[in-house]
Amino acid sequence: MKDIFNQSHAEEILNRIDNLTRDSKPQWGKMDVAKMLAHCSSFQDIAMGNAFPPRGWLGILIGKFVKPILYNDKPLAKNMSTIPTILIVDEKEFETEKKKLKQKIITFQSNGPQKCTNHPHPFFGKLTSEEWGKGIYKHLDHHLKQFGV
Repeated sequence: MKDIFNQSHAEEILNRIDNLTRDSKPQWGKMDVAKMLAHCSSFQDIAMGNAFPPRGWLGILIGKFVKPILYNDKPLAKNMSTIPTILIVDEKEFETEKKKLKQKIITFQSNGPQKCTNHPHPFFGKLTSEEWGKGIYKHLDHHLKQFGV
């Protein structure tokens, strides 16, 4: 399983982000490319301990039982629901969102596992830094595949 804390895996993700254009179209889902980048950036904020969305009742109920989907080798399901606080509805500017996301990935990767949040994921609950590293990679990979890169 790939992990965003691995330098080569992080570089792969950054290169794939560079292959996106403002005209990239999703193969599934409703977000345009700028909203997808903002969504991924918001997810980074949670992992970095910069945002603390509350846990929802469904996550409290079943999160710990289904959390392996975040860090196992199986691809995430297309059109999977998301955390309401990182559902992006406002229009976003592509280049701005691209730069923000890339910088957050670089910072997260270079800070290493020791700087990963201890705050629980809003759906899956408590995650180790290893689970966050794999989950971040898997989430980014999912959305980059959504846009064909």
